[in-house]
Amino acid sequence: MSATPPPKALTDEPRPVSPESTADDGALGWLRALGPRGRRAFGGAFGGYALDSYDYFTLPLTMVALSAYFGLNSGQTGLLTTVTLVVSAVGGALAGVLADRIGRVKALLLTVITYAVFTVACGFAPNYETLLVFRALQGLGFGGEWAVGAILVAEYASAKHRGRTLGAVQSSWAVGWALAVIVYTMVFSLVDDDLAWRVMFWTGALPALLVVWIRRSVQDAPEAAAAREESARKGSFSAIFQPEGPGSTGLLRTTVFAVLLSTGVQGGYYTLATWVPTYLKTERDLSVVGTGGYLTFLISGAFIGYLTGGYLTDRLGRRRNIWLFALLSAVCILAYTNIPSGANTLVLVLGFPLGFCMSAIFSGFGSYLSELYPTAVRGTGQGFTYNTGRAVGAVFPTTVGFLADSWGVGGALVFGAIGYGLAALALLGLPETRGKELE
Repeated sequence: MSATPPPKALTDEPRPVSPESTADDGALGWLRALGPRGRRAFGGAFGGYALDSYDYFTLPLTMVALSAYFGLNSGQTGLLTTVTLVVSAVGGALAGVLADRIGRVKALLLTVITYAVFTVACGFAPNYETLLVFRALQGLGFGGEWAVGAILVAEYASAKHRGRTLGAVQSSWAVGWALAVIVYTMVFSLVDDDLAWRVMFWTGALPALLVVWIRRSVQDAPEAAAAREESARKGSFSAIFQPEGPGSTGLLRTTVFAVLLSTGVQGGYYTLATWVPTYLKTERDLSVVGTGGYLTFLISGAFIGYLTGGYLTDRLGRRRNIWLFALLSAVCILAYTNIPSGANTLVLVLGFPLGFCMSAIFSGFGSYLSELYPTAVRGTGQGFTYNTGRAVGAVFPTTVGFLADSWGVGGALVFGAIGYGLAALALLGLPETRGKELE
């Protein structure tokens, strides 16, 4: 009788990069290396995250109109963002478990449908309280989409190209943001503000078209799906909180520091994403069209930052890339919010490096979090850490909202820089994973 093979450890050991992974170089080598199925998975994740971004930015872009329509103060408008991000922690954790139990593609479909339905519902809200509830429910889908899509693509990508591949997926956030700004500029130029904010939310139905394509064209990576099915502990929360000890390769330390890392980066990012449009309109006195123009520089920098950060995370390593751009992002925030009044041209110019740095730091997240967890709990680990960090990081934009009346929006944005400092410290407790092969 043959001996029963020992159970797989809950951590994947790094393995050398295979010779095949070095054969496909060039600017688009990472895309060719995915293969036909991987490229379809990339398309599904890219489109899902772009539309996730679009639906998210319907709120920050319409915040001034919403405040006037419902008679809200800065704290109440900030709470709309906070409740979205806090509930996204629940949505992300649930989506991660579902991704490990029912598969990446099915979980991706559920997240896209959820955020689309409740974004549209926000447009029908008769009062602030109802809007708050719908925005919270939108957070359920918003929280899970990125983590599930990133894992889906990471399991197709080679170790050599994983950073830039996931960086390219991440760049779709800037694409969705740009689309939201274009639609915002058109809608608010043609429609009265009291109706325009509703129209913006109604356009959140766009992801329905993507759902049809994903159902027909995208499937899980076969090897990862097989490894997941073989595990007895797939989608286990207890596994990611198991402490290290004699004979145990626990993941508790990884989970704690990954949450701190996510909290810092997303606290800084969402502080800017939420309040920069308001800052431009209320403290720089820009019109709707003017705000859109200034955001174009910010978003262009973000798109290039995602792609550049993806390349650097493969060249420098995951930790060095995050350290570098945490420092540069903090510096850019302080410079951007201390520009003298009347120097709006400088605001325009500095928007590009600000967008570049605050996005390049994200490029390594998809690959890094995927590599920190084994296949059986990769969805659970990544979904929980990324979205718990997002929820805790939501304290930052809310703090800005409550301090804006006394400090001004620009002065309160300094809390974004504090978030990036926290991210840099969290890296001290995490290993480097560049070159790691996934099961």
